[in-house]
Amino acid sequence: MKEKEKAAVPVLSVGADVKQPLKKTTNKIITDSLKQRNLQATNNHDLKVISMTELYDTAYPPKLPIIDGLLYNGTYLFVGSPKIGKSFFMAQLGYHVSMGLPLWGYQVRQGTVLYLALEDDYARIQSRLSKMFDVESSDNLYFATKSKTLNTGLEQQLNSFVAEHKDINLIIIDTLQRIKEIGGEKFSYANDYEIVTKLKAFSDNHNICLLLVHHTRKMDSNDSFDMISGTNGLLGAADGAFVLQKEKRTDNKAKLEISGRDQQDLKMSLTFNRKKCVWELKNVETEVWKEPDDPLLEAIANIVKNQEAEWKGTASELVKILDLDIQPNVLTRKLNINAVRLYDRYKIRYENSRGHSGRTIKFTIIKDN
Repeated sequence: MKEKEKAAVPVLSVGADVKQPLKKTTNKIITDSLKQRNLQATNNHDLKVISMTELYDTAYPPKLPIIDGLLYNGTYLFVGSPKIGKSFFMAQLGYHVSMGLPLWGYQVRQGTVLYLALEDDYARIQSRLSKMFDVESSDNLYFATKSKTLNTGLEQQLNSFVAEHKDINLIIIDTLQRIKEIGGEKFSYANDYEIVTKLKAFSDNHNICLLLVHHTRKMDSNDSFDMISGTNGLLGAADGAFVLQKEKRTDNKAKLEISGRDQQDLKMSLTFNRKKCVWELKNVETEVWKEPDDPLLEAIANIVKNQEAEWKGTASELVKILDLDIQPNVLTRKLNINAVRLYDRYKIRYENSRGHSGRTIKFTIIKDN
C-alpha cells in the first residue's frame, strides 16, 4: 500500500478464531489524518482499490459526533413544513454547539458554528435569539443572511470562513433551496443527488457537519422520509436526515425522526416551550440498541485508566499485559476494526503508527469539554 490513510470502519467483535495465524500481513498502516478518510490504495490501473487484508491492517479513525448519538460529521438534511419551528431549532442547536452545552442530556462537542440564515435578516435573527437566550451570547456562533449559490462561489466563501476558524465543526444552511445552482433541473434525481454530493464532498474534506434545512412536500406518506421535498436523490446522497412534523400547525408538540449512516434510527417526542422559544425533549419513543460489552475492550479501557489516561507500547507488550493467547498481529487487527467502538463506548482514541523503532500502539482517553 503506497499511501497512508485513515477512516471510519465497521465494528467487529473479538471472535473465537484468535489463535489462527494470518496468511498475509502488511506493515503499511494508514495515518490518523481524518482528511484521508476516503482515500484508497492504488494499483497500476486508474481504478483505486484496496484488499480485504489491507482493510483489516488499517486503523481508521472514528467519525466524530457533533452531538453524541444524534449528529455526526457529514452532510445531513433537516426537513419540516414551513413555519413549523425549524429556525428556532437551528438557532438552539447552533448555540449549544458553539457553547459546548449538552442538548437534552446528549453530550455536545464544542466548536465554531456558521449559520447561513438565508431567509432572514439580522433584525429578525436578533429578535429570535433574544427570545431564546435573553442577552446571553456566544462568540463562536456566526450568522450570514446572504451567500452565493453552489455554482456562483458558495464553496469559496465557505472555504474562506473555515480557513479563518480552524475549530469549526458545524455549518447550517437555511435553506437548501437558496443555494441551489441557478439554472439547474427541477425534480431531477440526478440533479438532487449531485447537489448534495458536492456539499458532502466539502463536509468530508473539512471533517465538519453540514446541516441543510429543507421543506417537506404537501402529499402525505406513511414513511416520514418520503415527505422530503424533491426526489430521493437528496436523501440518497446525504449521510442522514431529520424530519420534524406536527399533526397541526398550531400544536406545540412535534415528532422528530432521525435516520443516518452513523447513528441508530430514532423517533423523539418534542414540545415547543412558547415562553422560552426552545424545543424540549419529552421522550425517546424508539429503544436504542446497545452492543454487549467486549471483554478485550473492557480490559484495555481499565489499563488506559490505570495509566492516567494514556498507554503507549507495542502489540507484543499489550498481549503480555493482557495475558492473551493471541498473536500480536491478530490483536492489532482486532484493535483496528474496533477503533470506532473504543471511541464511542469508552471515549478512547486508538492510534497505530510505525516509527524507526517499530510499530507503536497508543490509547488516549478523550476528555469531555
